[in-house]
Amino acid sequence: MAKKPDKRHRDVAKTKGKHTKKALKAAEATALQPPHGALPTEDICSLLRAAPGVRMSDLDPGATPGYPGRGKVDAPRLTAQLAPALSDWQERLYAESRDESLPSRSVLVVLQGMDTSGKGGTIRHVFGLVDPQGLSMHAFKQPSPEELSHDFLWRIRQHLPQRGMIGIFDRSHYEDVLIARVDGLVGQSEWEKRYDLINQFEAELAQSGTTIIKCFLHISPDEQKKRLLERLEDPDKYWKYSSGDVVVRRKWDLYQSAYQDMLDRCSTGIAPWYVIPSDRKWYRNWAVAVLLLAHLRAMRPVWPKAEFDVAHEIAEVENSLNPTT
Repeated sequence: MAKKPDKRHRDVAKTKGKHTKKALKAAEATALQPPHGALPTEDICSLLRAAPGVRMSDLDPGATPGYPGRGKVDAPRLTAQLAPALSDWQERLYAESRDESLPSRSVLVVLQGMDTSGKGGTIRHVFGLVDPQGLSMHAFKQPSPEELSHDFLWRIRQHLPQRGMIGIFDRSHYEDVLIARVDGLVGQSEWEKRYDLINQFEAELAQSGTTIIKCFLHISPDEQKKRLLERLEDPDKYWKYSSGDVVVRRKWDLYQSAYQDMLDRCSTGIAPWYVIPSDRKWYRNWAVAVLLLAHLRAMRPVWPKAEFDVAHEIAEVENSLNPTT
């Protein structure tokens, strides 16, 4: 097991370089009970969860459900206020994994969305709030020949978060019912059966102790066009652009249909989809951070008990540099 996450990475709500219990308690209270009578995190989860029968055409990608602030101006502060509690709960999860007598638990965050929806930005802005030593991240690209020689879930299993870790998937096993479907990489009979296989796979993960948070970053075609043009207008962003983005954009309606079926068929009680309105980047980041905090709090990871005599070790430390007699 790697060493416990270094608290020096924390940069919010510190008192003399450390989080005191009082500071953490106050910070979490602020994060969970924002100003202006806002909803607590659990209610935000309910607002974002894909309801049975929900139609993507009825969901506004520019909406800000549950947001307690005055728009973009408050977003940096409100998102930063989540950091102390996020960092504390993540460290608890990591520390808990050191006690083999406790259940094995982890978190898997799945990020799916059209090009420019902000998967990379979400990773930077949300998961930058916690210690990187407690994170694992994998971006799923075009399958390699080795990966294609196995079933479609094989490569996913290679990158699942280990005990005590928060894993992040930039794209995921859902590519196999999205691009594989839209581009006809497999026949309909093949991708149709994958929905049930995915549900079974996620049920197994949940049973083994992995909490799954699936975020669909929902953007509008107008916003995508704006972001693609911004990449072409700024030389510093050329590297983000690919002519293939336009090829995929021309298949917008086909992808929307595939995403709709993804929500309809794979939003389950143990692994629901959360639809994150993502036209406003600042809301997207805040909402995903709130979701992560809500799930960590619901898990209630605990600090492991000492496996040594504390009083004896205190005495050993106190006397460790005393001159020998």
